[in-house]
Amino acid sequence: MATPSAEVALASPAGRAVLAAATLGSAMALLDSTVVNVALRQVGEDLDASLGDLQWVANGYLLTLAALTLLGGSLGDRFGRRRVFVLGVTGFALTSAACGLAPGASFLVVARIAQGVAAALLVPGSLAMIQGAFAPADRARAIGTWTGLGSVAAAVGPFVGGWLVDVASWRWVFLINLPVAALALLAVRAAPETRDPDAVTGFDAAGAVLGALGLGGITYALIQWSTTPTGAAVALAVGLLAGGAFVAAERRSAHPMLPLSLFGSRQFSAANVMTLLTYAALGGILFFLVLQLQTVAGYDALRAGLATLPITVVMVLLAGRGGALGARVGPRAPMTVGPLLCGTGSLLLARVDDDVHYWLDVALPLTVFGLGLATMVAPLTATVLDAAPAHHAGVASGVNNAVARAGSLLAVAALPLLVGLSGEDYQVPSAFTEGYRDAMLWCAGLLAASGLFSWLTIRNPEVARSG
Repeated sequence: MATPSAEVALASPAGRAVLAAATLGSAMALLDSTVVNVALRQVGEDLDASLGDLQWVANGYLLTLAALTLLGGSLGDRFGRRRVFVLGVTGFALTSAACGLAPGASFLVVARIAQGVAAALLVPGSLAMIQGAFAPADRARAIGTWTGLGSVAAAVGPFVGGWLVDVASWRWVFLINLPVAALALLAVRAAPETRDPDAVTGFDAAGAVLGALGLGGITYALIQWSTTPTGAAVALAVGLLAGGAFVAAERRSAHPMLPLSLFGSRQFSAANVMTLLTYAALGGILFFLVLQLQTVAGYDALRAGLATLPITVVMVLLAGRGGALGARVGPRAPMTVGPLLCGTGSLLLARVDDDVHYWLDVALPLTVFGLGLATMVAPLTATVLDAAPAHHAGVASGVNNAVARAGSLLAVAALPLLVGLSGEDYQVPSAFTEGYRDAMLWCAGLLAASGLFSWLTIRNPEVARSG
């Protein structure tokens, strides 16, 4: 029988099962947010794809993940977080197989869209299982461990992807998910079931459709603006109208997938704005850097993946310490300093060109960038959950994950347009280098804005309670 909180201990067999399943499931989904970037150039050559096609390979996944994560979180609260998590992992395995067997670019984009639907079920469920299952005294430590391992998985993705592309095929970037999904399903069998006892029955179909239509319209407009401006303008109008209708529908709905009351908390709203800015920059950097290393610097896929190893090392060593720091000094300082460090790394990455010096131009900036991530990620996650009622853990997690994916989605869609890249430019070193440098400057600006915004709006718990 599902309960609102099982309150298991972190060191217990059930606690270890929850943490293992949640980490494997979320890592698998996060890995596919980054690992595909390393394979994009090979996908383009193999399937004769344009830059717009490659943007959709990345964004098709992010689109449905961002639009439906809210629904996935609320479904877990209502029907059981473990049950929805299992459904998501199973669907992710099946759609990963479809991606790996894709015969053409259009098929791959459709499969990636379906893969994002499955990810929208498992990503919020993984964190909500931790929040709902663990005793309060163990939650912060469990969240810190989950955050650190998940971030490592996202960071190590380009390395894994590069190795798979070079020794086998880009298709194995997707097929590798099958054994990981099997391990997650095996681990979750021992996890307790939890849910929100106050969750109402019903399905917010209008919210789900309008949310996806809004993000989809805006994304299509940004990607297609340089090639089909008339159609893009229509899509933009549809996306903006759908976004407005989404807010109106959620305000009127008796069972919204996004309870707007959550945004009554200034802390919750501020943390999600900071998330949008930070993850927009992160998505843009990961998309552009790996292509720059391959197209301009002449790296093969494996070397491009290995080049990002400093982020992995820093996250392994310091992600847990970032969570401890946030618990000791409060979230405001880490959520300010972290983006500023990442922004410094982004500025340094702008120097990457055909005469790249790895240690100075890539390793050092990525180390600085990793320090910023390690500083802010765990405090950010804890702040979002602490600012929301405990029984809305799934929805709160879903909101934050949706905002993060939407940030990456919009950045990958908008940055090529903003820096003047289109068509086959990803295969032309001179054209891509100029756009790459401008993109790094845009990302640095987003990160600086994120740090400043956090300093002005985020409050430490004592201040938040007194205010």
